[in-house]
Amino acid sequence: MVSMEKKQDICRPFVPQHNALRKTSAEIVSEARQFLRVQSTQRPFTPRDGHRQLFGNSSVRADHTSRPPSTFSLHAQNFDRPDSRPGSGTRLSPLDHKPKFPNPCDAEDLFKVFPKPPADPLEIKRRLTGARSCLRRVGSLPKLPPVEGNTDGKGRSNLGPGQKQLSPKQLPYTDHTKTRGCHKPGPRRTARESRIMHLDADSGPTGCAAGRRTELGNEDNPRSTEEDEESLMWNNKVAPLLQQLETVAAGNSEGLVDHLSDLCESLHGTLAEVDMLGRRCKRRSGILRTLFRLIDVNSAQLNLHIAKLCLALSVSGNNLLNICKLIFQISRSESNDIFFQNNSIIDLLLCVLSNEDVSTSGEALLYCVGTLKFLSGNSLILRLLLDKNCIGVAQKLIHRVHMVEKTHFTIAGHILVQLTATLRNLADHPDSRPLFVSFSILSELCLVLRSHCRDQDICTNISRIYSKLSSYSECRLALAQTPDCYQLFLDLLSKHYQKQDLVVRLLFTLGNLTAKSNEARQQLFQCNCCMDTLLFLYDSYQRRDASPHEHSQKVPPSPSKPPAPTMSVEDDVLVKLVRVLANMCIHPAVGPALATNSTCIKLLTETLELRSVQESEELLVNVAATINNLSFYHENNSAITPSQLTIAKLIVKLVLSSSMDAMLEATRVYGNLSQSKDVRDIIMQNKVYQFVVALLDSKSTEMCFSACGVLTNLALDPLNRASLSLEGAAVKLVDCLRDFGQGDWQLAGQACQALWNLIGGGSEKLLNPQERESVLEILSTYLDEEEALNWIENEDMRGFHRACWELEFLPVAQKLMKTLQFPDLAV
Repeated sequence: MVSMEKKQDICRPFVPQHNALRKTSAEIVSEARQFLRVQSTQRPFTPRDGHRQLFGNSSVRADHTSRPPSTFSLHAQNFDRPDSRPGSGTRLSPLDHKPKFPNPCDAEDLFKVFPKPPADPLEIKRRLTGARSCLRRVGSLPKLPPVEGNTDGKGRSNLGPGQKQLSPKQLPYTDHTKTRGCHKPGPRRTARESRIMHLDADSGPTGCAAGRRTELGNEDNPRSTEEDEESLMWNNKVAPLLQQLETVAAGNSEGLVDHLSDLCESLHGTLAEVDMLGRRCKRRSGILRTLFRLIDVNSAQLNLHIAKLCLALSVSGNNLLNICKLIFQISRSESNDIFFQNNSIIDLLLCVLSNEDVSTSGEALLYCVGTLKFLSGNSLILRLLLDKNCIGVAQKLIHRVHMVEKTHFTIAGHILVQLTATLRNLADHPDSRPLFVSFSILSELCLVLRSHCRDQDICTNISRIYSKLSSYSECRLALAQTPDCYQLFLDLLSKHYQKQDLVVRLLFTLGNLTAKSNEARQQLFQCNCCMDTLLFLYDSYQRRDASPHEHSQKVPPSPSKPPAPTMSVEDDVLVKLVRVLANMCIHPAVGPALATNSTCIKLLTETLELRSVQESEELLVNVAATINNLSFYHENNSAITPSQLTIAKLIVKLVLSSSMDAMLEATRVYGNLSQSKDVRDIIMQNKVYQFVVALLDSKSTEMCFSACGVLTNLALDPLNRASLSLEGAAVKLVDCLRDFGQGDWQLAGQACQALWNLIGGGSEKLLNPQERESVLEILSTYLDEEEALNWIENEDMRGFHRACWELEFLPVAQKLMKTLQFPDLAV
């Protein structure tokens, strides 16, 4: 007869004691399935702002009078008169010469050093007259050929009838002060000759000057040919289009806007053809003046054409700001998005963002990025922005903003609000993820967070970007490799703990980072004040409202999913926070430390007590999963042990709920806690075992596996076996073994162990003959090694299933089969 000690050794519990003995890979994977669960949750829902504003109603800048406005009126009179001189693009170097000023030795010699002004007014007049004469002589035009007509032998003109000889004072550029020492005057010119030369300098080749340029082959003025060609192009191509624009704008014909838009397009193409875009065209001011007058037509379609042409002409200063405001104003209406889709204006906006200086054109850049923020909400334009390298432009702009933050911190912050909101929209597109990684945007945004850690708008936008992208492995890896990102997130949680939308997204990001990486779990836990910060948030949001479900704000369900019971904002924060704790517990060094944290266990227990499954289902599921992970570690000073009876009683409401997720997590918790005799008694007294047996009928292998674990522990007590048998536990275990054993050797092994414990290791005959024959038939098939290997080979995880078959199923199945075949040997 087998001794009682031997029978207790055979009837082992569901959860073996945690020890330091070396485990096989199959045992490690098995324990992970039984106990340590990674929790997942939905990404926080962000409602789209229906009103396109520079700063939304939820912005901290909403009440600030110093922030740039979202609404304004623009007319032609708001634009500056353009400068007609094109920029040369050349910077002049400073002169080497430094003027020397006399240094008087003393007060007495002061009047000796500086020249005294003449006291006689006549002397002053005489000096000025002489100086002007010399200036005229030095600056006079080159000598002209003689005027057509006869001259006498003394060089005087033979004037025709009715012609007068001009006096010296009537001739320009004539020296009247020969006695002042100036050089000898050249031949005199008539007023007509001088006037001809003056006109030639501005209007083109006429008269004698034209003949001279032709004669010299333009060698004395190499730019004259270009000027002639520009004048020709202007007169033949550009000027007629400008005249048409003014003529059409003056009328009120039908199709006025379309006609003007077509003319603007033609003008744009013509200027590009003749190379007059940018600031190279000398008559650029006339073009801009005409375009600015058209703004008063007040058409979004036309104004967008005007803005595109003005940007192509490289407007600057106040005109650039007003053009960016004009485009921003157009983009505020979703109905105008179609105009941006069929227009190259986006390329010009990105060019402005790439080239303009933040310190001098900061407000223009602000409205420019604000436009892209609005447009990126349109899925079609979002695709265009990605194709036009908007993410690369944003990365360079972030760098330039960093350089001026110290001196232009306010405008830099305004720009970053719009820029991060644009990146938030871009992150929605699947094709953006590789670009966020390749341009190191995730790391750049961490630098922005450090610089603007007090700006809640910027921090919230970046947290939304992280919450979106951290769900994907490549982005999660890039973020995890950013130095000190965990400490940065904890600091922000501590600083902005009352801003719920920021807190919930940072916690969601931390939950994603710790879901798949053991290194992330350890790095987060080792950060300064990690647990203090997380537990402070836990306590703060748990106690924020005594009746959190009556008055707190509700998080609306996602429009893409069927409506579900709304969740309070407090609960949403707690769901994400508890998930972080559950994921951190998986690390073998972090888990035992958290299991001994009495504050953590107390808060988890309070949540079970304060919340109901109907209103806080996801929160209670996460809490149960966290307790399940913590109860895996059997530390001497574990805080779970003193509270396990309280937890066992509170978990009952999860088992009795209609939520399958809640029932599954509660069953897993009982699988760990039922190692205690006191907990097993609570399960039996509260009739929980009846629900556990009923779970064996579930079509879920995870549910059946957890139920088998609880029954394995309950069957350790002889008094419980009869109750379990009367409830039909043996029959359901056999059915479970038949239905799932072939594809899941772990589940088959656990079902066999539950049956083994149920018959007391062979000491009790609780199976009827029919049940015994069914078990023998199933085990005979499963223990046929050749057939079992065929099943194993057909599985995707062949090595894992073979290990489970050998370690989990084979030993207990052989014992069970031998006992059932020869029951007399066991007693």
